[in-house]
Amino acid sequence: MASPIDKGTARPGAVKSADRTVELLEVLSASDRRLTLTELHRELSYPKSSLYMLLQTLVARGWVEVDSDRGTYGIGVRALLVGTSYLDHDPVVRAAIRVMEQVRQEINETVHLARLDGADVVYLASRESEHHLRVVSRVGRRLPAHSTSLGKAVLSTRTPEEVDLILPDVLAPLTPNTVTDRAALHEQLAGFRNVGYAHEREENTPGLGCFAVALPYRNPVLDAMSCSVPLGRLDPEHERQVVAALLDAARTITELLRQFGR
Repeated sequence: MASPIDKGTARPGAVKSADRTVELLEVLSASDRRLTLTELHRELSYPKSSLYMLLQTLVARGWVEVDSDRGTYGIGVRALLVGTSYLDHDPVVRAAIRVMEQVRQEINETVHLARLDGADVVYLASRESEHHLRVVSRVGRRLPAHSTSLGKAVLSTRTPEEVDLILPDVLAPLTPNTVTDRAALHEQLAGFRNVGYAHEREENTPGLGCFAVALPYRNPVLDAMSCSVPLGRLDPEHERQVVAALLDAARTITELLRQFGR
């Protein structure tokens, strides 16, 4: 199980109980299944009695759900409500939604909005192509920045030194085509800086090509918009259409955000 926290990193001025609560919720949210008290104790190394009492408090408040028959814990509905509130009040999401829908209608491909968070990108909004109905939404999910066009678009706005500080020492592959050599990635990002957009083919998902543009309304850049296209539909003319639509959308969203004083 991958944990989003680094227990070896000190948090200056952290309130111990609050810190533990956040770490617990992060571990539960990062897991693809519910976890037992023993598994959580192994992951977090808190005293078992304190961990149990913290779980009981969070269960009572709706932040954690418990399967009493199996003795397992998972993230609760309150976390969903807070996450939804984040999206509802985020000015970038609000500005981008209508523009994303226009892009989807124009090119009839799936459009995503994501934000850099550490070494990953987190999906904030999606508009699906009429060609394909995704069973599970990507909103709220995270992927390594180096493997996605969204992440590459944001990383291409940074210097090579800044990129090295953001990314982990080892670049894990998501597919056989993921660029995991750091020198090759830097070369790729340099090319993206020159053309003003990023792209990848099957680095993130087999059978898909993706294009992305950064949204440069603030510095440093954190957000990007992308378009995913099945390779079977990705001819040179359609590629030009997708890139042109994304570049135009990025200009529109950036102007909106600057106009309303993001």
